[in-house]
Order: sequence, then C-alpha cells, then structure tokens
Amino acid sequence: MPILLDYQNREVRLTEEWLAHILDHPEMVGMEAQTADTLKQPKLVHQSRSDESVALLYQFYTQTAIGYRWLCVVVKYLPDDAFVVTAYFTDKSKRGETLWQSE
Repeated sequence: MPILLDYQNREVRLTEEWLAHILDHPEMVGMEAQTADTLKQPKLVHQSRSDESVALLYQFYTQTAIGYRWLCVVVKYLPDDAFVVTAYFTDKSKRGETLWQSE
C-alpha cells in the first residue's frame, strides 16, 4: 500500500482497494503520478461541506483524456490516520472553506 505525502508533509495512505476504485473510471487510468502530485502540490484545498474531516485537494491539468480539467483528490484526515477516499476530474472546484491556496 503506497504511503504518499500531502502538501503539509502528512502521510496519506492510498489503499489498493481505493486505487482500483479510482482506476475503474477510464479517464483516471494512467493518472497515478498526477494524483500523487496533486496531493503534494495542490493549487487549492477546500474543506468538505458535508464532512469536516475531509479535504478536497485540487490541481489543474491541461492534458487529460477529457481535456482541461481540475483533478480533485479527496482525503479523509482522522486523528491517527489519513487516506485517499477517491480522485476524479471536474470542471470546477466545489464550494467549501478554503484551507490552503498556492500563491
């Protein structure tokens, strides 16, 4: 199971089960490196409006299987654990409190 680092150098698990779930979406195949990059160097991080322990990390990509899109990596942060819930492409970020934004 890969352990990735996020933009605050916190360890985040990406289980094989969740990776398989993410890769079920054809547009996400081959995007593993971009998923790790988005986790490490997002342009924008929002707190989920439905779960305070979840953050949505965004990075914009110009070359994807579906054109220009934001890659959103959803991470659940618990007191003693953090893990990727899912990752997907979107045309805009979801609303929510901004936790972090690159300059």
